[in-house]
Amino acid sequence: MIAELREIFGEAVDELSSAKFEVVTTDEGKIIFADGRQMFMDLDGRVFLTVRGALEFNPQVRRVIVDMGAVKFVVNGADIMSPGITGCDENIAAGDLVIIVDETHKKPLAIGKALMGGEEMIAATSGKAVKSLMHVGDSFWDTVLWQI
Repeated sequence: MIAELREIFGEAVDELSSAKFEVVTTDEGKIIFADGRQMFMDLDGRVFLTVRGALEFNPQVRRVIVDMGAVKFVVNGADIMSPGITGCDENIAAGDLVIIVDETHKKPLAIGKALMGGEEMIAATSGKAVKSLMHVGDSFWDTVLWQI
């Protein structure tokens, strides 16, 4: 798992190589805890950061930046529309899992699945660019290991 994450996020995840991992299966999916902290999700066999994990690591790759007008919709679970995107990692490919951040503070708001590549997201003037999978305040947000 660490090797898979290193391919995406680089050496930042190496600090977790000695962590104790626990996997919890919920109705919504699998959440992976590292030393008791909610860090990752397993989505159809692909491991990626949860919103809390993205807040902790603050990775600079696989990010989609949305304007401040989109924030209230994103934190309520809305998909990301192309006109609300102000920037993104141009190396994103359709199907990649991505981190949605706000343009002012660059704080993670949601995790989604790219419906188009990064360059296309920037160029598009209409349409859905990212399918929202989890967001701040959703059912995953407050899941802690001791509750399970």
